[in-house]
Amino acid sequence: MKFTEMQFKIIDKSIDLIAERGIQGFTIKNLAAKLGLTEGAIYRHFKSKEEILLSIIKIFQAEASKTLENACSTKYPAMEKITKIFNHHFNFFAEKPSVASVIFSESIFQNKHSLSKEVKKLLNMHEEALLCIIKSGQDSGEIINGKIRKEELVKIIIGSIRYTVTKWRLSNFKGDIIKEGNKLLNTVKYILTIKMD
Repeated sequence: MKFTEMQFKIIDKSIDLIAERGIQGFTIKNLAAKLGLTEGAIYRHFKSKEEILLSIIKIFQAEASKTLENACSTKYPAMEKITKIFNHHFNFFAEKPSVASVIFSESIFQNKHSLSKEVKKLLNMHEEALLCIIKSGQDSGEIINGKIRKEELVKIIIGSIRYTVTKWRLSNFKGDIIKEGNKLLNTVKYILTIKMD
């Protein structure tokens, strides 16, 4: 998805506005005031508020696909691939914390089929990549925890990332999210390699 320079500016200010005022405060009127534009000027670049939110999700999808698309086909060890995914995501959120306010805010997607569909696509991208990585790690013996189904391991990984980022977002982005991500990564590595009788 290609955006003009002005569309990127509108998207960035939308993310900031959501972080500051929540989804309820994200109105075209408030966005226009933040940008110093008229509401009509915004509508020349986006048809609706929903289209702006959809664009934010698409940008994050494109960002995530950089590490997820070829995650399974590369010959790196499974743990290295998982580390790369964690590092990429937590570094991205550290750089653009406001994006977490959009991606991890369920109220935004309620009753908005086009938005929930794209968030589901984002989740599926992560699921597919992690399932493939865990399977290849189990096949090679690098991931020795075969007692827990790979589908459940993926839920543990995605759920714990979501929890960590949501907690950070709710604390108004206080604390070091990269450090928290590294602690979480070490725990995930331990779970994946612990020998269970």
